[in-house]
Amino acid sequence: MSARPRLLYVTDLAYPARGRRYGDEDTWLTARLREGFDLALCHPLDATALMDSFDAVVVRNSGPVLAYREAYEEFRATALARGTRVYNPLHGRGDMAGKQYLLDLTRAGYPVIPTVDRAADLPSLPPAEAYAVKPRDGADSLGLRFLPREELTGLDLTGLLVQPRIDFRHEVSFYYVDDRFQYALYAPDPGRRWVLEPYGPDAADLAFARRFLDWNTLDHGVQRVDACRAPGGELLLVELEDLNPYLSLDLVPGETRERFVAELRDSLLRFLAG
Repeated sequence: MSARPRLLYVTDLAYPARGRRYGDEDTWLTARLREGFDLALCHPLDATALMDSFDAVVVRNSGPVLAYREAYEEFRATALARGTRVYNPLHGRGDMAGKQYLLDLTRAGYPVIPTVDRAADLPSLPPAEAYAVKPRDGADSLGLRFLPREELTGLDLTGLLVQPRIDFRHEVSFYYVDDRFQYALYAPDPGRRWVLEPYGPDAADLAFARRFLDWNTLDHGVQRVDACRAPGGELLLVELEDLNPYLSLDLVPGETRERFVAELRDSLLRFLAG
């Protein structure tokens, strides 16, 4: 490794994310990381061809994998075969590996929106006015449908997941670098997912999020634990984002952003030294 580590930063600056600006976030973040690293940006489709020239590959706002499934699988396979350092590390058990974790956590009794993928398990779901049917490998609400229970009967669930539609109070996200909590944001209006405000979590909130970090066992990386506040007041996991979580850094105070950058820089240095 050179005196200044070389990072290949993977992002899709032009991806039209609803309510988010990938390009703005990654432009700002890479400008700060360049203070300690030699850094180049590339589109996810170019990562496999370029990664051998760098000390590590940092996967950030690269967009839903569904848009480039074959290229992503090639990238993963090549990186694992060559021992390429990828941040976040490729053994994540959350969204990085698809939505299987929602099934695993449901069966293990974790506080997660109940999730099934077989017709035989539909009766185990709690009653609801509608049910969310989504692709197992989906992201960013791609392919999401809401159906009444009677329309689930006979539905081919191959490649799909089913969850009850929760009448939640709000959504809240907890952001971490390695195992260190950074900040939390929430959407007070359930109908406006990306209109976020700072949120002050209490001890119970942080204990909730910690359970999923511990389950995921990632020693390094940026993770976002997304939850909803159910009608009874309890939190339920919505997603465990460990592939390329958007960070909404433009919505946190300046001192929080600076602390985040410092934590991310130190995490990357530890990762490279490991």
